[in-house]
Amino acid sequence: MKQLPWEYFWVAFSPENFPDLFNPLWIASAILLGLLVVVYVLRTRALHRHKLYLDMWEWLFWAGLVMFFLLIVGATFKFDFAVIMVILAGGLFTMAYARFRRYPPLFEAYEHQLARQRYLARTRQSRPEATIRQKTVRRKGKRR
Repeated sequence: MKQLPWEYFWVAFSPENFPDLFNPLWIASAILLGLLVVVYVLRTRALHRHKLYLDMWEWLFWAGLVMFFLLIVGATFKFDFAVIMVILAGGLFTMAYARFRRYPPLFEAYEHQLARQRYLARTRQSRPEATIRQKTVRRKGKRR
């Protein structure tokens, strides 16, 4: 370290300036980008009937895709270290916000809705005559 710590924010992010961070960051970004695509495909296939979970995975996918791709581009074109940190912080914040702040209340409401549907289905199945349409009984009454 030849400069003050805050002066490194305005230095190009390159292997010469950041030998300990440069290669691990862009290699981890490339690996995590591929892993993110695989996990997204698997989870969307498994949860295709639950739109709310698909929405959350779309948030995570697009935030991760943009973040990891921009980190690779930033390493390739030697952006300033401050830009790399903003990309990393923004992407991680967006992913954490979607997973832990935005969707948990919606998941709770959705779970209550699914529980209610299961209860009503179980009630209908416990009384099979409730699913059979009753014939109307005609009265033999006086005709006018």
